[in-house]
Amino acid sequence: MASPPATVHASAVLVGPRAVLIRGPSGSGKSQLALELIEIARTGSLPFARLVADDRVHLEAVHGRLLVRPPEALAGLIEVRGVGLARLAHEASAVAGLVVDLAAAQDAQRLPDAASQKTEISGVELPRLAVASGAAALPAVLAYITHAMTIPND
Repeated sequence: MASPPATVHASAVLVGPRAVLIRGPSGSGKSQLALELIEIARTGSLPFARLVADDRVHLEAVHGRLLVRPPEALAGLIEVRGVGLARLAHEASAVAGLVVDLAAAQDAQRLPDAASQKTEISGVELPRLAVASGAAALPAVLAYITHAMTIPND
């Protein structure tokens, strides 16, 4: 019998064919980065981006891939700081292709080593971007998405 999916404090956005899983402590900007990615796609600078989940994300390893999906009660909801909850179109499920760790104290380096550029979740190895506290995450995420994520993970 399969174990139930893990639920983590994170956000996830489907960007093109793969989801970006955004982790970090409360107040680190997970929802903000998710909204920025969605807005950039809306303006045409990215071909596609849609919310998968905000605040809590179900994670499940299936056939060597990490699936992300929203908890039912939070599906389609995202926190907009200073405004409250907003309802957005969302994806019911996506395959993770990148993990972004916000406010990464130890290993957010200007020129990171290979070991810090990968992480393992539920037995699935994924590329990882570590972003230092106070640093803008969006430029690094966009650089990764427009260059590295165009190469299939398979």
